[in-house]
Amino acid sequence: MTEQKNIKIEDFDYELDNERIAFYPKEVRSTSKLLVYHRGNQQIEDSEFQNLPQFLTPDMMLVFNDSKVIHARLLVHNATGAAVEIFCLEPILPTTELTQALAQTGKVTWKCFVGNAKRWKHPLGFQVDIHGQSITITAVKGEQVENAFLVEFTWDEDVTFAEWVEAYGKMPLPPYIKRTAEKADENRYQTVYAHYDGSVAAPTAGLHFSNELIAQISAQGIDTEYVTLHVGAGTFKPVTASEIGDHFMHDEQIVIRRELIEHLLQNMDKKIVAVGTTVTRSLESIFIIGAKLKLGLPNPLHVEQWEYYENPDIPATQPEKALQAILNYLIDNDLEYVTTSTQLMIVPSYQFKMMKAIITNFHQPKSTLLLLISAYLGDEWRKIYAHAIKNEYRFLSYGDANFYTW
Repeated sequence: MTEQKNIKIEDFDYELDNERIAFYPKEVRSTSKLLVYHRGNQQIEDSEFQNLPQFLTPDMMLVFNDSKVIHARLLVHNATGAAVEIFCLEPILPTTELTQALAQTGKVTWKCFVGNAKRWKHPLGFQVDIHGQSITITAVKGEQVENAFLVEFTWDEDVTFAEWVEAYGKMPLPPYIKRTAEKADENRYQTVYAHYDGSVAAPTAGLHFSNELIAQISAQGIDTEYVTLHVGAGTFKPVTASEIGDHFMHDEQIVIRRELIEHLLQNMDKKIVAVGTTVTRSLESIFIIGAKLKLGLPNPLHVEQWEYYENPDIPATQPEKALQAILNYLIDNDLEYVTTSTQLMIVPSYQFKMMKAIITNFHQPKSTLLLLISAYLGDEWRKIYAHAIKNEYRFLSYGDANFYTW
């Protein structure tokens, strides 16, 4: 057992009152507060997110997650009128690859959370209006898998799963936002650069960026790039085990594009700023995938939860060689992109190989996201979070932002 598995989650707790949780976003994206922490002199600076460009320099590269949130929350009713909520988590059949699953017609099976499951005893039917026609969807609850169920959806018309889910479903707000999704959330719980359907939760650090702010950053000569990690609902999964080794890390899909790898290799001298914990996990997982390819390890396109800590040859690999191994893989297989997956858990002692700084939100107590932040900041996260609470920063997905830099 690695020493990281003995980390106690109670050491990553703090008091978060409901009044500090942002249940609604700021109307204007870039007017959120921005806490800047300079690791070099351990100083905290209070600012606004629209001032971010003044803290950036031309030797930086900002990397964004361009995954798009789908309408994963479905509310249907049984024959007696009782409401059943179906939250689509991940595809199972006929494929687990998200892009392909969203393009399926006729029948799919997804792993889903089900609210009021006891009231779901028979197939549920509901109507969706698409392109002027009414389509009947039938949902059948299958076997239970952990705290979720396999749900088979069938329909006759030649429309894709993505089309009818977008037409019928609701924006899946995080469970700690105690309200139903509203029309404004359609825009605000989505980054302005969201492009590839697949997430069931937003990469929330990116919610602060407007198109104008991104244009301003580019005008300063600061490089930008995009990676796609489809965020799963597991990002909100509470850590209930006392030791982190007993927590099962959720699996998320990363699409690695050849142009991204080429761009990173051409700019190895740049200091990468990860926009969010999802980008951090993506970049570090890309490194591990490249290292596994370089080392000839089995199952190289999947990152297991603890293998970075258990195999010293992985962290010993140079990032440039890891990236080159991925590029070679793509070239050898004549691929423009490859879909991979990661269960990487970043905890204290992790040595970051790709990113040098991070823009992120304030995270829940005793969460895997807070563990990731602690891996980067050490115990300084406590001082930062105490400052934020004292100065009335807004927390969690719709809250204010941090920029942790050197």
